[in-house]
Amino acid sequence: MKKIIVIALGMALTTLSCSEKKSEKVVIDTKPTVPVIRENGLKIAYYNQDSLKNGFAFYKKMDNLVKNKQIQFQKQLEKKQMDLQSYLVANDELAKKGQLSDLQLQTVQAEAQRREQEIYAFQQNQGGSIEKQTLDLMDKIYKKIEEASKKYCEMHNIDMLLVQASGSQFNYINPTMNVTKEFIGFLNQEEKK
Repeated sequence: MKKIIVIALGMALTTLSCSEKKSEKVVIDTKPTVPVIRENGLKIAYYNQDSLKNGFAFYKKMDNLVKNKQIQFQKQLEKKQMDLQSYLVANDELAKKGQLSDLQLQTVQAEAQRREQEIYAFQQNQGGSIEKQTLDLMDKIYKKIEEASKKYCEMHNIDMLLVQASGSQFNYINPTMNVTKEFIGFLNQEEKK
C-alpha cells in the first residue's frame, strides 16, 4: 500500500510540475536579423520626381513635344466639328425655307452622318496615336532616368536612391537626404554628352 501511495504522490508531483511548465508564457524575440551591408551603414538619398518635370531639360523637351501634338490634334478636331456644325446650320436654314427636297434632305443627313463618323474615326486614330507616342516618350524618359540613377549612385556610393512624389508611399523622408538639385544637374550633364 505504501508503494501505491508513493507512486500516486510521484505522479501527482509530475503532473503538477508539467502543468506549471505549460502555463509559462513563451517570449518570442521579434528583433529583426537584417545583415549590415557595410560597416559604415547604408547611404540613402532621394529626389523629387515633380521637380524633374521642370528641371530635367530632356523631360521638358519631350513634354513640350507631346503638348504641341495634343494642341494640334485638338485644333484639327475643333475645325472638323465646326465645319460639321456650319454644314448643319446652313442646310437647316435651307430646309426651314423649304428650299430642300426630301431627296436633298436625305442626302444632307447622310453627309452629316458620314462627317460625324469621320470625326469619330479621327478622334480614335489620331487620339490613340498621340496617346501611344506619349507613352513611348515617357518610357524613354524613365529609361534615361533609370540609367542615370544607376550611374549617379555608383559614382557617389549611394546604396538606395528613392523617388519622392505626391501620393508616394513615403510619409516622411529626412530633407538632408534630398539630392534633387544635384541629380537634376547630373541628368542634364549626362544628356549633353
